[in-house]
Order: sequence, then structure tokens, then C-alpha cells
Amino acid sequence: MTAGRPRAGPTARDSSEDIAASGALERAAALLDAFDATHRELTLSRLVERSGLPRSTVHRTAARMIELGWLDKPGEKYRIGNRLFELSGLVPVRHELREAVLPYLQDLYAAAKTTVQLGVLEGTRVLVVEKISGHRQLPMLDQVGGFIPAHCSGLGRAILAWSGADVVADVVAAGLTRRTPRTITTAGALERELAVVHEQGWAYDREEGNAGISCVAAPIFDFTGSVTAALSVTGPSAAVQPDRIGPAVRMAAAAASRAYSARRWAVPRPDLPSQ
Repeated sequence: MTAGRPRAGPTARDSSEDIAASGALERAAALLDAFDATHRELTLSRLVERSGLPRSTVHRTAARMIELGWLDKPGEKYRIGNRLFELSGLVPVRHELREAVLPYLQDLYAAAKTTVQLGVLEGTRVLVVEKISGHRQLPMLDQVGGFIPAHCSGLGRAILAWSGADVVADVVAAGLTRRTPRTITTAGALERELAVVHEQGWAYDREEGNAGISCVAAPIFDFTGSVTAALSVTGPSAAVQPDRIGPAVRMAAAAASRAYSARRWAVPRPDLPSQ
């Protein structure tokens, strides 16, 4: 090769390798997307069905993912591998937010004696980031890593009430599915409810997501003043009274916001150039 000659541009081989790598990642993503809170273990047939990929492709891709630790197969069923669990702890929402808020969740659980949760908005749904249930678990509630609708959950409405109009519009466009006879299913009713939430400082879901279960939630803000998450108390309706629980939830969320904001400000910043 002549000295000084610029490196040749991408070759046909480079392009084909890029396409192959992209295809492999898409197939792996399709297999991971086949799992959710209600499908934690899947047989090969179910993995084929839920991923939409050919059986031979699923078998080959899953085998490689097992080698990488992305999947595990202790018996006849596949499940998410430990390597992904290890990596999930590095995600900022799980590491920074959870660490800052967890003490306040624990205090709230000690006071309320029923389930407390921490959630963030992912698209048009709420991702459950942390949950404390003790011995009195509510089986109808999603586990950590699960998703719940934003429009009919206390967590979701606590976030939406301080979100932009475009975020609320996306939730409405995704459909306000009825989960119980009490679920809000119109854009106008949701808008009015969010105005109430914003005024009182907490959201109240009265058996809208699950019959017999109510929830009071309040927003958590980051150091810029933007809503970033919400925490909630959830339990049997008789035990979750908004007038009694609401102020405590709002105070816990305010304290959690201060703790999270302080943690974010404490992140080392690059040195400024000398004047």
C-alpha cells in the first residue's frame, strides 16, 4: 500500500457484514421482547410463536444468546439470563433513581403497611422500577420490570400531570383502555383529572386499574425541576384513603425529589478552563 494514500471507503464486504450484524441484533431483540411479566419462561414453540421468527432461526439465535449469558435454559424452557440482570443494575433509572428514592419508599411502607411502588414513564406506559410489598403481596400488581397503563394508574397520572401536552396526547392516542367500570376512557375526563392532580399534589386511582385496589401517587422531580418519576401507596381500597395517605405520599415524594436532585448535582463535572 502506498504511503499517504487514504484508506479506501467501505467495501461490499463491509456492508454485508454490517447488515448481518444488524440482522442478528434484531433477531436477538425479538427473542428478548417475547418475554414479559406474564411470560417469564418460554418453551421453544412459545418463543417461536411470540417472536414471529422461524423455528430454526430461534433455535440458532437462542443458542448463541445462552453462550453470551443473555438467555438461560436450565430445563425445557428459556428465560432471561443472569448477564442481562447484571447489566440492568447499571441503567441510571435503576441505579441513581432507585438508590436515591429507596429510603423514602421504605419509610412510606413502614407508615402505610401496604405496597409502595416507584415508576417512570416509558412511552405511554409506566415502568415499575421498585416495589416493596412485605408479606402482604397483591398478586394482581405488576412486578418490578413490568408495565402498567399511564392513564388509569396513580403513578401514571402523577407523572402526566406535570408532563407536556405532547406526552399526554401520546397517551391518549395510544388508547384509553377500560380496565374496570371506573376507568377514565375519554381525553376530556383525563384532562380534567390531571388538572385536579396538579392542584392537590397527588393522584388518586380509585379501582381504575384493578377492582378493589386503589392507589395514591405523587411526582418526583429532578434537579432541573422536570418530572422524572412517581412513587405510590397501593392496596385494598379500604386501606388507601386519599385524605389520609395523600399528604404522606406527597411529603415522601418531595423528600425523594430533594435527594435525587442532590445526587444528580453531585455528579462530577469537567473542570472549567482557567480564565
